[in-house]
Amino acid sequence: MIKNNLSVRFITISVEEAGQRIDNFLIMRLKNVPKSMIYRIVRKGEVRVNKKRVKPEYKLQNHDELRIPPVQIADNEQPLISARLEKVAALNDAVLYEDDYLLILNKPAGTAVHGGSGLSFGVIEGLRALRPNALFLELVHRLDRDTSGVLLIAKKHSALRSLHTQLRTKGIQKDYLALVRSKWKSNIKTVSAPLLKNIITSGERIVRVHKDGKPSETHFKVEERFTLATLVRASPVTGRTHQIRVHAQYAGHPIAFDDRYGDINFDQRLKGCGLHRLFLHAVALCFNHPGSGETLRIEAPLDVSLRQCLLYLRAYHKYPHA
Repeated sequence: MIKNNLSVRFITISVEEAGQRIDNFLIMRLKNVPKSMIYRIVRKGEVRVNKKRVKPEYKLQNHDELRIPPVQIADNEQPLISARLEKVAALNDAVLYEDDYLLILNKPAGTAVHGGSGLSFGVIEGLRALRPNALFLELVHRLDRDTSGVLLIAKKHSALRSLHTQLRTKGIQKDYLALVRSKWKSNIKTVSAPLLKNIITSGERIVRVHKDGKPSETHFKVEERFTLATLVRASPVTGRTHQIRVHAQYAGHPIAFDDRYGDINFDQRLKGCGLHRLFLHAVALCFNHPGSGETLRIEAPLDVSLRQCLLYLRAYHKYPHA
């Protein structure tokens, strides 16, 4: 056995730490401990708050006294941090902005924002491994694994609360670029269609327009036209799972190389562009800074594969001007 944290620790929760779930707090504090073990010691009552057992969803309060027991990790449970570091080190190069409150990335396509669903780790686990001294790193929002672009991470619990409030009150403006099938009509500026989320037998999430779904709204604006496709700017008003992808499909314009809601024939016609990933990119985020209150707009440049795709379309499928 390899032993870590060989003595009981007692931590008094500060105002800054208050309000977060105890499981998330422990995941941040016990960085090399598998999540399964953290949930096990909470479930068994080895973790105590004010000398009482708590559930993983318990939200810590100011001045709570937290007892963390000694933790033993077997050799075969040691997380492969060193193996992961090579892959996640690129995240340092993806940082668009950082201060005491925020860390903002240009998330690469193909990287999940967090572990789960068969994935051992994602962006947030990678950042925590790269920054072992950071006391707080939490996702403010999420991007699909295949979507690239601006991803907002809070470095203080107060920042997380502020930004979540802005999300709930629609105070954060999100803009995406998507390449969609055929000619998008300029007069279609808004798609309002309720979205219902289903989990299929494989565990994947499939979303569809359905009258029993949650109200959902996305604004669309034509950015550039090609003979085969249209580059649109999509700005979701609500934040439903796969919202832009499903609303684009519902409007008759599925996004290029969307393996869930796309059109294989459309993708085949685009094969010359060399792209093999979903053409959906979170290009900009505008919000009030949780510390200063000033309006902050962060933009994320397109990656090489998306830029090359557009160059190909401009060269070989340029839309004739009227």
